[in-house]
Amino acid sequence: MTDPLAAWIEQKLGHAPRDLALFRRALTHGSHSEAHYERLEFLGDRVLGLIASAWLYRRYPNEPEGSLSMRFNAIVSGETCAAIGREIGVPAMLILGKQARDDGAQGSDNVVGDVVEALIGALYLDGGIATAEAFVHRAWEERVETVTQAPKHPKSALQEWAAANRCKPPVYDLDARSGPHHAPIFTVRVTVAGQRGGSATATGSSKQDAEKEAASALLAQLL
Repeated sequence: MTDPLAAWIEQKLGHAPRDLALFRRALTHGSHSEAHYERLEFLGDRVLGLIASAWLYRRYPNEPEGSLSMRFNAIVSGETCAAIGREIGVPAMLILGKQARDDGAQGSDNVVGDVVEALIGALYLDGGIATAEAFVHRAWEERVETVTQAPKHPKSALQEWAAANRCKPPVYDLDARSGPHHAPIFTVRVTVAGQRGGSATATGSSKQDAEKEAASALLAQLL
């Protein structure tokens, strides 16, 4: 009987895994185990960068470096990786500790995007650069043609919204820190005071990630 994880990898990543533990680690959050995805994410980020830059170099032979850089930053951004992750069903496959699951890590763009990079790292180690490249080319194909600039960071977008709507600048407050030392969970509240202002709370594996998620949540309320 085929392992469900192996079947998912073959269907979504296009690769029959030889070392299934490698991919299980790529899907494991630090709140669940010390054998988590961060080292694979480090590798996958570099592999994605190499694949993307070579791809763009060949795809757009007449574009200057500046234009290629904008395309590159867009397709390797955390937001793009998270969108790819949702398309292939990463959230349902995440292996999370109870606290992280309760705090919404399964729906976090930061976690989903990081895991996509970890899976690319696992593909590289298990099948080589051609295997990783085949997945990236298939999953990113439409974005290589249509995305030309990286999405604006939510904190910058919220700052601009506040200024445009004559509100005070956003204020970020750390409400809580929980979880073990190796996998902390930060809870941050962002508030924009003034006409049409509001507040939102979010969690993240770092204070910066929590602030980003909170800004995204507040923008969703305001726009």
